[in-house]
Amino acid sequence: MVSRRGMLTLAALAALPAACSRQAPSLSAAPTSAAPTSASPSPSAFSSLGPAATVTASPKPTPSETEKAAAAQKVKDTGRGGPVSPTAGKVMLGSYLSLSGRSQSESLALRRSQLGRDQRIVHQFWAWDEKLPRTRAGVPSDSTLMISWHAPAWSRITGGGSDQLIAAAARNLGAQGKPLLVRWAWEMNGDWFEWGGANNGKDPGAYVTAWRRIHRIFAEEGADNVSWVWSPNWNDSPAVSWNKMRNYYPGDDYVDWVGVSGYDFYQEKPSTLFDPIVGSYGAKKPIIVSETAAIDFGGSTKADWTDDLNAYARRTPEISALVWFDTDTHNDTNFRIDSTPGALAAYRRMARNSHFEG
Repeated sequence: MVSRRGMLTLAALAALPAACSRQAPSLSAAPTSAAPTSASPSPSAFSSLGPAATVTASPKPTPSETEKAAAAQKVKDTGRGGPVSPTAGKVMLGSYLSLSGRSQSESLALRRSQLGRDQRIVHQFWAWDEKLPRTRAGVPSDSTLMISWHAPAWSRITGGGSDQLIAAAARNLGAQGKPLLVRWAWEMNGDWFEWGGANNGKDPGAYVTAWRRIHRIFAEEGADNVSWVWSPNWNDSPAVSWNKMRNYYPGDDYVDWVGVSGYDFYQEKPSTLFDPIVGSYGAKKPIIVSETAAIDFGGSTKADWTDDLNAYARRTPEISALVWFDTDTHNDTNFRIDSTPGALAAYRRMARNSHFEG
Protein backbone atom coordinates (compact mmCIF):
# COMPACT_ATOMS: atom_id res chain seq x y z
CA MET A 1 0.00 0.00 0.00
CA VAL A 2 1.28 3.46 -0.85
CA SER A 3 1.97 5.54 2.24
CA ARG A 4 0.02 8.73 2.96
CA ARG A 5 3.12 10.84 2.25
CA GLY A 6 3.77 8.87 -0.92
CA MET A 7 0.21 9.40 -2.09
CA LEU A 8 0.53 13.14 -1.50
CA THR A 9 3.70 13.21 -3.58
CA LEU A 10 2.05 11.32 -6.42
CA ALA A 11 -1.05 13.47 -6.21
CA ALA A 12 0.90 16.60 -6.99
CA LEU A 13 1.52 15.11 -10.44
CA ALA A 14 -2.05 13.98 -11.00
CA ALA A 15 -4.71 15.36 -13.33
CA LEU A 16 -8.47 15.06 -13.05
CA PRO A 17 -11.16 12.80 -14.44
CA ALA A 18 -12.31 13.60 -17.96
CA ALA A 19 -15.85 14.54 -18.89
CA CYS A 20 -18.69 12.13 -19.67
CA SER A 21 -17.89 9.06 -17.56
CA ARG A 22 -15.89 11.23 -15.09
CA GLN A 23 -13.84 8.23 -14.07
CA ALA A 24 -12.78 8.27 -10.49
CA PRO A 25 -9.80 9.78 -8.81
CA SER A 26 -8.10 6.88 -7.03
CA LEU A 27 -7.25 6.63 -3.35
CA SER A 28 -5.75 3.96 -1.17
CA ALA A 29 -7.53 3.29 2.09
CA ALA A 30 -6.73 5.85 4.75
CA PRO A 31 -5.01 4.80 7.95
CA THR A 32 -7.21 4.27 10.97
CA SER A 33 -4.67 5.46 13.49
CA ALA A 34 -4.21 8.80 15.21
CA ALA A 35 -5.00 12.17 13.69
CA PRO A 36 -2.89 13.28 10.74
CA THR A 37 0.13 15.51 11.09
CA SER A 38 -0.70 17.12 7.74
CA ALA A 39 -3.91 17.87 5.91
CA SER A 40 -5.98 15.05 4.48
CA PRO A 41 -6.62 15.54 0.74
CA SER A 42 -9.94 14.65 -0.80
CA PRO A 43 -10.12 11.63 -3.11
CA SER A 44 -10.24 13.94 -6.10
CA ALA A 45 -6.57 14.64 -5.41
CA PHE A 46 -5.66 11.13 -6.58
CA SER A 47 -6.54 10.73 -10.21
CA SER A 48 -5.40 10.22 -13.77
CA LEU A 49 -6.56 11.70 -17.02
CA GLY A 50 -5.81 11.04 -20.65
CA PRO A 51 -5.14 13.88 -23.06
CA ALA A 52 -7.90 16.45 -22.85
CA ALA A 53 -9.67 18.00 -25.78
CA THR A 54 -8.18 21.27 -26.93
CA VAL A 55 -10.41 24.34 -26.93
CA THR A 56 -10.31 26.28 -30.14
CA ALA A 57 -11.78 29.70 -29.54
CA SER A 58 -12.75 32.05 -32.31
CA PRO A 59 -10.83 35.35 -32.21
CA LYS A 60 -12.75 37.91 -30.22
CA PRO A 61 -12.33 41.67 -30.25
CA THR A 62 -10.79 43.14 -27.14
CA PRO A 63 -13.60 44.59 -24.99
CA SER A 64 -13.76 48.38 -24.94
CA GLU A 65 -13.36 50.25 -21.67
CA THR A 66 -17.11 50.87 -21.68
CA GLU A 67 -17.82 47.16 -22.08
CA LYS A 68 -15.38 46.33 -19.29
CA ALA A 69 -17.05 48.83 -16.99
CA ALA A 70 -20.46 47.34 -17.75
CA ALA A 71 -19.15 43.84 -17.07
CA ALA A 72 -17.63 44.99 -13.80
CA GLN A 73 -21.06 46.05 -12.63
CA LYS A 74 -22.22 42.45 -13.07
CA VAL A 75 -19.46 41.31 -10.75
CA LYS A 76 -21.14 42.85 -7.74
CA ASP A 77 -22.60 40.40 -5.26
CA THR A 78 -26.16 39.65 -6.41
CA GLY A 79 -27.31 38.00 -3.20
CA ARG A 80 -26.99 34.70 -1.41
CA GLY A 81 -26.04 31.95 -3.81
CA GLY A 82 -26.19 33.94 -7.05
CA PRO A 83 -28.12 32.18 -9.84
CA VAL A 84 -28.27 28.95 -7.80
CA SER A 85 -30.04 30.27 -4.74
CA PRO A 86 -30.46 28.19 -1.59
CA THR A 87 -33.82 27.33 -0.06
CA ALA A 88 -34.10 28.55 3.52
CA GLY A 89 -34.10 25.72 6.02
CA LYS A 90 -33.33 23.07 3.39
CA VAL A 91 -30.28 21.26 1.99
CA MET A 92 -29.70 20.40 -1.68
CA LEU A 93 -28.44 16.79 -1.59
CA GLY A 94 -26.47 15.43 -4.52
CA SER A 95 -23.40 13.48 -5.55
CA TYR A 96 -20.43 12.86 -7.76
CA LEU A 97 -21.49 9.48 -9.14
CA SER A 98 -19.11 6.95 -10.72
CA LEU A 99 -20.11 3.32 -10.18
CA SER A 100 -18.08 0.40 -11.47
CA GLY A 101 -19.63 -1.21 -14.55
CA ARG A 102 -22.37 1.40 -14.95
CA SER A 103 -22.78 4.42 -17.17
CA GLN A 104 -23.77 7.72 -15.64
CA SER A 105 -27.39 7.28 -16.73
CA GLU A 106 -27.46 3.76 -15.27
CA SER A 107 -25.91 5.01 -12.04
CA LEU A 108 -28.43 7.83 -11.74
CA ALA A 109 -31.26 5.35 -12.39
CA LEU A 110 -29.98 3.02 -9.66
CA ARG A 111 -29.82 5.81 -7.11
CA ARG A 112 -33.29 7.00 -8.14
CA SER A 113 -34.68 3.52 -7.49
CA GLN A 114 -32.88 3.22 -4.13
CA LEU A 115 -33.69 6.69 -2.81
CA GLY A 116 -36.98 7.50 -4.50
CA ARG A 117 -35.59 10.78 -5.82
CA ASP A 118 -33.12 12.30 -8.27
CA GLN A 119 -29.83 13.86 -7.26
CA ARG A 120 -30.47 17.51 -6.50
CA ILE A 121 -26.88 18.25 -7.54
CA VAL A 122 -24.99 16.28 -10.19
CA HIS A 123 -21.25 16.80 -9.74
CA GLN A 124 -18.78 16.43 -12.60
CA PHE A 125 -15.02 17.00 -12.95
CA TRP A 126 -13.60 18.71 -16.04
CA ALA A 127 -9.99 19.34 -17.00
CA TRP A 128 -8.77 22.90 -17.52
CA ASP A 129 -8.35 22.66 -21.27
CA GLU A 130 -11.38 20.52 -22.05
CA LYS A 131 -14.22 22.09 -23.97
CA LEU A 132 -16.79 22.69 -21.25
CA PRO A 133 -20.30 21.48 -22.06
CA ARG A 134 -22.87 23.61 -23.87
CA THR A 135 -25.66 21.21 -22.86
CA ARG A 136 -26.71 19.30 -19.75
CA ALA A 137 -26.63 15.90 -21.43
CA GLY A 138 -27.53 13.16 -18.95
CA VAL A 139 -28.36 15.58 -16.12
CA PRO A 140 -31.96 15.21 -14.85
CA SER A 141 -34.11 18.24 -15.58
CA ASP A 142 -34.68 19.02 -11.90
CA SER A 143 -31.01 18.64 -10.94
CA THR A 144 -28.39 21.38 -10.71
CA LEU A 145 -25.07 20.70 -12.42
CA MET A 146 -21.89 21.40 -10.46
CA ILE A 147 -18.66 21.48 -12.44
CA SER A 148 -15.35 21.16 -10.62
CA TRP A 149 -12.97 22.81 -13.06
CA HIS A 150 -9.30 21.91 -12.98
CA ALA A 151 -6.78 24.80 -13.01
CA PRO A 152 -3.30 25.26 -14.44
CA ALA A 153 -0.45 27.10 -12.76
CA TRP A 154 -1.85 30.50 -11.85
CA SER A 155 0.67 32.36 -14.00
CA ARG A 156 -1.01 30.93 -17.10
CA ILE A 157 -4.10 32.91 -16.10
CA THR A 158 -2.80 36.07 -14.45
CA GLY A 159 -0.65 36.91 -17.46
CA GLY A 160 -3.60 36.75 -19.86
CA GLY A 161 -2.42 33.68 -21.74
CA SER A 162 -5.64 31.76 -21.04
CA ASP A 163 -8.14 34.53 -21.76
CA GLN A 164 -9.48 32.95 -24.97
CA LEU A 165 -9.87 29.55 -23.31
CA ILE A 166 -11.73 31.14 -20.39
CA ALA A 167 -13.97 33.13 -22.72
CA ALA A 168 -14.82 29.97 -24.69
CA ALA A 169 -15.65 28.16 -21.46
CA ALA A 170 -17.89 31.04 -20.40
CA ARG A 171 -19.78 30.99 -23.70
CA ASN A 172 -20.29 27.24 -23.50
CA LEU A 173 -21.61 27.25 -19.95
CA GLY A 174 -23.72 30.32 -20.65
CA ALA A 175 -25.32 28.47 -23.56
CA GLN A 176 -26.79 25.93 -21.15
CA GLY A 177 -29.39 28.49 -20.18
CA LYS A 178 -29.88 27.08 -16.67
CA PRO A 179 -28.16 28.02 -13.41
CA LEU A 180 -25.15 25.89 -12.50
CA LEU A 181 -22.36 25.80 -9.93
CA VAL A 182 -18.70 26.18 -10.93
CA ARG A 183 -16.08 25.07 -8.40
CA TRP A 184 -12.80 26.26 -9.84
CA ALA A 185 -9.39 25.26 -8.42
CA TRP A 186 -10.69 23.65 -5.25
CA GLU A 187 -8.49 22.66 -2.29
CA MET A 188 -6.05 25.41 -3.20
CA ASN A 189 -4.82 25.36 0.42
CA GLY A 190 -3.51 21.81 -0.10
CA ASP A 191 -0.20 20.78 -1.62
CA TRP A 192 -1.45 17.92 -3.84
CA PHE A 193 -2.66 19.82 -6.92
CA GLU A 194 -0.82 21.79 -9.58
CA TRP A 195 -2.92 24.79 -8.57
CA GLY A 196 -2.17 24.56 -4.84
CA GLY A 197 -0.45 27.47 -3.16
CA ALA A 198 2.62 25.38 -2.33
CA ASN A 199 3.16 24.83 -6.07
CA ASN A 200 2.58 28.45 -7.08
CA GLY A 201 5.17 30.50 -5.29
CA LYS A 202 3.42 30.43 -1.92
CA ASP A 203 1.45 33.46 -3.06
CA PRO A 204 -2.29 33.25 -2.31
CA GLY A 205 -2.70 36.74 -3.73
CA ALA A 206 -1.94 35.38 -7.20
CA TYR A 207 -4.76 32.84 -6.76
CA VAL A 208 -7.14 35.69 -5.94
CA THR A 209 -5.96 37.59 -9.02
CA ALA A 210 -6.53 34.53 -11.22
CA TRP A 211 -10.00 33.91 -9.74
CA ARG A 212 -11.07 37.50 -10.29
CA ARG A 213 -9.78 37.48 -13.87
CA ILE A 214 -11.84 34.37 -14.68
CA HIS A 215 -14.87 35.87 -12.96
CA ARG A 216 -14.51 39.11 -14.96
CA ILE A 217 -14.22 37.30 -18.29
CA PHE A 218 -17.33 35.24 -17.53
CA ALA A 219 -19.19 38.48 -16.82
CA GLU A 220 -17.95 40.02 -20.06
CA GLU A 221 -19.19 36.98 -21.97
CA GLY A 222 -22.62 37.17 -20.37
CA ALA A 223 -22.39 33.87 -18.48
CA ASP A 224 -24.70 35.13 -15.77
CA ASN A 225 -26.12 31.68 -15.04
CA VAL A 226 -22.97 30.63 -13.13
CA SER A 227 -22.78 30.53 -9.34
CA TRP A 228 -19.17 30.55 -8.16
CA VAL A 229 -18.13 28.04 -5.49
CA TRP A 230 -14.93 28.81 -3.58
CA SER A 231 -14.00 25.51 -1.96
CA PRO A 232 -10.89 24.98 0.21
CA ASN A 233 -9.92 21.76 1.94
CA TRP A 234 -11.11 21.59 5.54
CA ASN A 235 -7.54 21.93 6.84
CA ASP A 236 -4.40 23.49 5.42
CA SER A 237 -1.34 21.71 4.03
CA PRO A 238 1.21 22.95 4.83
CA ALA A 239 -0.26 24.31 8.07
CA VAL A 240 1.67 27.58 8.00
CA SER A 241 0.55 31.20 8.18
CA TRP A 242 0.91 32.10 4.49
CA ASN A 243 -1.25 29.09 3.51
CA LYS A 244 -4.27 29.74 5.71
CA MET A 245 -7.44 29.25 3.68
CA ARG A 246 -8.65 32.77 4.39
CA ASN A 247 -5.72 34.15 2.39
CA TYR A 248 -7.21 32.62 -0.76
CA TYR A 249 -10.69 34.10 -0.41
CA PRO A 250 -11.43 36.13 -3.58
CA GLY A 251 -13.89 38.49 -1.86
CA ASP A 252 -17.64 38.59 -1.33
CA ASP A 253 -18.32 40.12 -4.76
CA TYR A 254 -16.60 37.19 -6.48
CA VAL A 255 -18.01 34.24 -4.52
CA ASP A 256 -21.60 32.96 -4.41
CA TRP A 257 -21.17 29.79 -2.34
CA VAL A 258 -18.43 28.72 0.04
CA GLY A 259 -17.60 25.03 -0.22
CA VAL A 260 -15.45 22.62 1.73
CA SER A 261 -13.96 19.14 1.20
CA GLY A 262 -13.90 16.89 4.25
CA TYR A 263 -13.83 13.12 4.83
CA ASP A 264 -13.48 11.24 8.11
CA PHE A 265 -10.19 9.61 7.11
CA TYR A 266 -9.08 9.71 10.74
CA GLN A 267 -12.58 9.34 12.21
CA GLU A 268 -13.12 13.09 12.54
CA LYS A 269 -16.61 14.20 13.50
CA PRO A 270 -18.60 16.29 11.00
CA SER A 271 -18.30 19.25 13.35
CA THR A 272 -14.50 18.97 13.29
CA LEU A 273 -14.48 18.99 9.50
CA PHE A 274 -17.04 21.69 8.82
CA ASP A 275 -17.45 24.01 11.83
CA PRO A 276 -14.46 26.23 10.90
CA ILE A 277 -15.88 27.04 7.44
CA VAL A 278 -19.39 27.49 8.81
CA GLY A 279 -18.11 29.81 11.51
CA SER A 280 -15.99 31.90 9.17
CA TYR A 281 -18.31 32.29 6.19
CA GLY A 282 -21.80 31.00 7.02
CA ALA A 283 -23.15 34.38 8.07
CA LYS A 284 -22.58 35.85 4.60
CA LYS A 285 -22.55 32.94 2.12
CA PRO A 286 -24.47 29.67 1.80
CA ILE A 287 -22.24 26.72 2.65
CA ILE A 288 -21.92 23.67 0.40
CA VAL A 289 -20.18 20.53 1.61
CA SER A 290 -18.80 20.00 -1.87
CA GLU A 291 -16.98 16.71 -1.28
CA THR A 292 -17.59 14.24 1.51
CA ALA A 293 -18.18 10.55 2.21
CA ALA A 294 -18.02 8.20 5.17
CA ILE A 295 -15.11 5.78 5.58
CA ASP A 296 -15.85 2.20 6.60
CA PHE A 297 -13.76 1.29 9.66
CA GLY A 298 -15.75 -1.89 10.26
CA GLY A 299 -19.00 -2.69 11.97
CA SER A 300 -21.56 0.10 11.73
CA THR A 301 -19.00 2.92 11.54
CA LYS A 302 -19.99 4.07 8.05
CA ALA A 303 -23.69 4.12 8.83
CA ASP A 304 -23.06 5.82 12.17
CA TRP A 305 -21.02 8.62 10.59
CA THR A 306 -23.66 9.13 7.91
CA ASP A 307 -26.29 9.47 10.64
CA ASP A 308 -24.02 11.95 12.43
CA LEU A 309 -23.67 13.98 9.23
CA ASN A 310 -27.44 13.91 8.77
CA ALA A 311 -27.97 15.29 12.27
CA TYR A 312 -25.16 17.82 11.94
CA ALA A 313 -26.53 19.27 8.70
CA ARG A 314 -30.04 19.54 10.17
CA ARG A 315 -28.81 21.50 13.18
CA THR A 316 -26.53 23.74 11.10
CA PRO A 317 -28.76 26.08 9.08
CA GLU A 318 -25.78 27.65 7.30
CA ILE A 319 -25.33 24.43 5.31
CA SER A 320 -27.49 24.66 2.19
CA ALA A 321 -26.02 21.87 0.04
CA LEU A 322 -24.21 18.57 0.51
CA VAL A 323 -22.51 16.53 -2.24
CA TRP A 324 -21.44 12.94 -1.59
CA PHE A 325 -18.44 11.39 -3.37
CA ASP A 326 -20.38 8.28 -4.39
CA THR A 327 -18.00 5.89 -6.13
CA ASP A 328 -16.21 2.55 -5.94
CA THR A 329 -13.75 3.20 -8.75
CA HIS A 330 -10.93 4.56 -6.55
CA ASN A 331 -8.58 1.71 -5.69
CA ASP A 332 -9.54 -0.02 -2.46
CA THR A 333 -11.70 2.69 -0.88
CA ASN A 334 -15.42 2.22 -1.42
CA PHE A 335 -17.22 5.54 -0.99
CA ARG A 336 -20.54 4.23 -2.35
CA ILE A 337 -23.61 4.98 -0.31
CA ASP A 338 -24.67 1.32 -0.73
CA SER A 339 -21.37 -0.41 0.15
CA THR A 340 -23.23 -2.16 2.99
CA PRO A 341 -26.95 -2.52 3.74
CA GLY A 342 -26.49 -0.44 6.89
CA ALA A 343 -24.71 2.33 5.00
CA LEU A 344 -27.50 2.50 2.42
CA ALA A 345 -30.17 2.56 5.13
CA ALA A 346 -28.41 5.47 6.83
CA TYR A 347 -28.04 7.44 3.61
CA ARG A 348 -31.67 6.70 2.72
CA ARG A 349 -32.73 8.15 6.08
CA MET A 350 -30.91 11.35 5.18
CA ALA A 351 -32.17 11.50 1.58
CA ARG A 352 -35.78 10.96 2.63
CA ASN A 353 -35.74 13.54 5.42
CA SER A 354 -37.64 16.65 4.37
CA HIS A 355 -34.69 18.84 5.41
CA PHE A 356 -32.77 17.51 2.38
CA GLU A 357 -35.40 18.56 -0.17
CA GLY A 358 -33.67 21.83 -1.08
